[in-house]
Amino acid sequence: MSAHFTPATFRFLSDLARNNNREWFLANKARYEEQLRTPFLNLLGELQVPLAKISPHYRADTRSQGGSLFRQHRDTRFSNDKTPYKTWTGARLFHERSRGIEAPVFYLHLQPGGCFAGGGIWHPQSDALKKIREFLADNPAAWKKATQSKAFREHLTPGGDALTRPPRGFDPNHELIADIRRKDFVASATFDEKLATSAELKPWLVDTYKRLAPMVDYLCAALELEF
Repeated sequence: MSAHFTPATFRFLSDLARNNNREWFLANKARYEEQLRTPFLNLLGELQVPLAKISPHYRADTRSQGGSLFRQHRDTRFSNDKTPYKTWTGARLFHERSRGIEAPVFYLHLQPGGCFAGGGIWHPQSDALKKIREFLADNPAAWKKATQSKAFREHLTPGGDALTRPPRGFDPNHELIADIRRKDFVASATFDEKLATSAELKPWLVDTYKRLAPMVDYLCAALELEF
């Protein structure tokens, strides 16, 4: 088993951050393909079998369009930042039904000084958010089992935004009120470039996704999705 990424992967991203323009990117597109995109797609292809063992309903999709890997181009239409390219790269391992419904994902993010793997649902729309909060209120024991286990607490860090006050209609004294106040239901584990450029990255990712699986399973149940 060999490494997918190399130090050149991170040099490319660092160089892109310093030269975030179309001319530079086109001149260095061969580097992008060789050092970042192709190895990332190869990794995704190798993750599909272990991912299917975690959940048969999740996909590590290697298609060049509409697959798991994010495009390097930024959508600048509604942003004050008009730089054309992301200075990181990432992929979402998504639910088979995610084309038609909001669903939690497993995620991988590569960035110089900021690599992490995670999972959950980020900024769900109001209907999905209401379903998750109501499910939390009605099923606290299963959530605590999923997110307060030793494996979860020792390896994963919850993240995202939360309301300062309990949402309307929920008991402010509920045992999970801190979680019910959340706007995002995500957790992640960071890793360094040494791991990212080693053969240990893939097994580490699989272990991380296994630890995240109970939380993702719970969120799927809240949204009436199979896991």
